[in-house]
Amino acid sequence: MTQGDDVKTTFEVLSQEEKERIHERTLHILATVGMRVDTSQGRDILREAGAEVDDATRVVRFPTALVEESLKLAQQELALGGRRPGWSHPMFSGRTTLLLDGEAPFVLDRETGEVRASVYDDWVQGTLLADALDEIGVYWGFVSTYAQGDTLADEVEYYAAVQRGFTKHIQESTENIATIPWQLEILDVVFGGRDEVARLHPFSFLITPISPLVIEKDHLDCWLALRGWDIPVAIMSMPMTGTTAPGSLAATVLMANCEVLGCICLIEAAEPRTPVIYASEMMTMNLRTGQWAGHAAHDMLSAAATEMARYYGLPSMGWGCDTDHFVPGMQAGYEKALSGLVPMLARPDVLVGAGPLGSDTVWSAEQLVIDCEILRTCERICEGIATEDRLFSEVIEEVGPGGNFLAHDSTRRAFHDGELFMPRLGWHDSRSAWDAAGRPDLLEEARERVDQLLAEHEVLPLDDDVEAELQRLEKRVRET
Repeated sequence: MTQGDDVKTTFEVLSQEEKERIHERTLHILATVGMRVDTSQGRDILREAGAEVDDATRVVRFPTALVEESLKLAQQELALGGRRPGWSHPMFSGRTTLLLDGEAPFVLDRETGEVRASVYDDWVQGTLLADALDEIGVYWGFVSTYAQGDTLADEVEYYAAVQRGFTKHIQESTENIATIPWQLEILDVVFGGRDEVARLHPFSFLITPISPLVIEKDHLDCWLALRGWDIPVAIMSMPMTGTTAPGSLAATVLMANCEVLGCICLIEAAEPRTPVIYASEMMTMNLRTGQWAGHAAHDMLSAAATEMARYYGLPSMGWGCDTDHFVPGMQAGYEKALSGLVPMLARPDVLVGAGPLGSDTVWSAEQLVIDCEILRTCERICEGIATEDRLFSEVIEEVGPGGNFLAHDSTRRAFHDGELFMPRLGWHDSRSAWDAAGRPDLLEEARERVDQLLAEHEVLPLDDDVEAELQRLEKRVRET
């Protein structure tokens, strides 16, 4: 599978030779070092597939033939769907959709401008806002207070609430295998059966190997319980340069690639032809504090992950729009713009990072709107300059020296077709006009846009019979 034809602007952090070298070293490490696989069910599946399994150490070594065959099985056509009629995000289309970043413990309060602990109503309003924004195509739980409690019933009710509140694609993960039958029943009720779920792909599951080289038990066992529904799997490996990966960027890419490919072997052995999304988020740290940090190295690693995904013919989930600052402003602006553009130039299918501040610890509704504008700008840059039917040499001949092209029909057509980018946020007029308007700022404008969207957007309701069935399901889980 190859990238869409409309991708024009090129960018590369890894050459073809470097990607081949990473692949060769990955095969060597998986065959000789292997990975620790903490799920006994997973080890049994890999043993049957031909892997070398040591149950005493839980280490599994992967023959090269198994890795190569698993990669072939993972190369499936995939379009992410949802319950909104007509909505779909095809992978490899050359277009990128945004995914809400996950589980910030704090929010930037829109009324006071202060950072505070998140509450459940932040999740309610944020989900409504994300559903309203066309640039947001994939849902994650973006604040830590996404459920109203920590019981099984609370978690199941949360999954039902997400289906009510977000009509595009939903990606979730859980360590609680007791929720899996309930999640499948919710999908069955909302979408009308497993065949329709397999056709639409409205839901995907996230698994997170632990660096270095560990396939953990709980998430993997939960995914194994989802088999039979053709649910895509996103593999989010998160090695950090110098701590859970060696101290070079290239070695970090190698570590992540080993972990992703090892997981692919288990997934495809367990359920062949399962759609896989290469979703590695390689981490870098602040050398002064030891904390996670974004910036140039992290941005290049995100682009490298997408390039490795394309090397294998797999969909990609990249990472960007990062900032260390806790409020919108100059630092957040330049950091988010740069860390959005670099990964976007690699053209991931999905970009994680919309909405958060403070290294993913503070969620901001205003910042979510600003990040969507960053995505629009990056998309236009990635499209490049079209020359087919756009050189207008005959127009130059017609107008000639000293002429003017403003009134020419070709100019009107080109501008109407989007030749020039038109920002939707920010001030783009004269200084005198800005003074006359009361000197509005971007944050104020973004806040007004948030308020407008929350007031005007109506989520597509579930059909009455579906809603009634979900309420019966929620009652049953409370009773049990």
